[in-house]
Amino acid sequence: MAFVKAQKTKAYFKRFQVPFKRRREGKTDYRARIRLINQDKNKYNTPKYRFVVRFSNKDITAQIVSVNILVTWFLLLLTHTSFHVMVLKWVLQTMLQLIALGCFWGALSLRCLKWMMNIRAMGEGLNVEATGEDYSVEPTDTRKPFRALLDVGLIRTTTGNNVFGALKGALDAGLDIPHSDKRFAGFSKDNKQLDAEVHRKYIYGGHVAAYMRILMEDEPEKYQSHFSEYIKRGIDADNIETLYNKVHVAIRADPSAKKSQKEPPMQHKGQFNLKKLTYEERKAKLIDRLHALNAAAGVDSEEED
Repeated sequence: MAFVKAQKTKAYFKRFQVPFKRRREGKTDYRARIRLINQDKNKYNTPKYRFVVRFSNKDITAQIVSVNILVTWFLLLLTHTSFHVMVLKWVLQTMLQLIALGCFWGALSLRCLKWMMNIRAMGEGLNVEATGEDYSVEPTDTRKPFRALLDVGLIRTTTGNNVFGALKGALDAGLDIPHSDKRFAGFSKDNKQLDAEVHRKYIYGGHVAAYMRILMEDEPEKYQSHFSEYIKRGIDADNIETLYNKVHVAIRADPSAKKSQKEPPMQHKGQFNLKKLTYEERKAKLIDRLHALNAAAGVDSEEED
């Protein structure tokens, strides 16, 4: 049978609808979005929450979002500027590509949510040790834990991705998220089990410490340039786990954001600001200018004579 090319008719072009703008730009997966926000009809107006994690080149954003037919409600929005301990803020900024940062952000997001909503019994079971084992909060007789669905966006969900570090931190903090341990760092495809020790090593930056030791022995010059900020602050491979522990303790102690103290703007000395004159001053200034012009005109006429 001969090949027949499909002809698009005029009716096809008249009825053609372009995809949404963010779909055309490749920024939003609407098929996944509709499955995340659709609520069962027998639950009426019950909100359905999403735990949204996004990574950029300079920041990480964690949000807890619910939507209805009219608006999108943001219960929580966290960026790296939300953390007030300056030394630990530098730690968070320098390990943007690490799983440990995702764990910090997941834990910080739920602790902030508890603090904002003043909920003391919302999933009190906090996994303080962060041993690397899979942890899920259990419901109590008084209140169920806060439940949300993980929204990864367009991130490729490979094993050990940073977004699953954020998932681990949120789970340890007491957020109820349906999940599996197959994508955590340390999961072995051979025996189908999660190695808790390997997972803990990634949570506390053990792989970074191992890389620092390798560079110190093999390429000292690269170590000096690659970890220059660490060296400047006296951080080496032996105390990096202690530093990450401090971040965990600070998040549990006080998750609230503090206003930064900004210096007042510089006061100009007045060389650029003209003083506003009153009506009498403007009138006197005009008279002086006219007198000066008349005097100059009289001098010119005398010279001509």
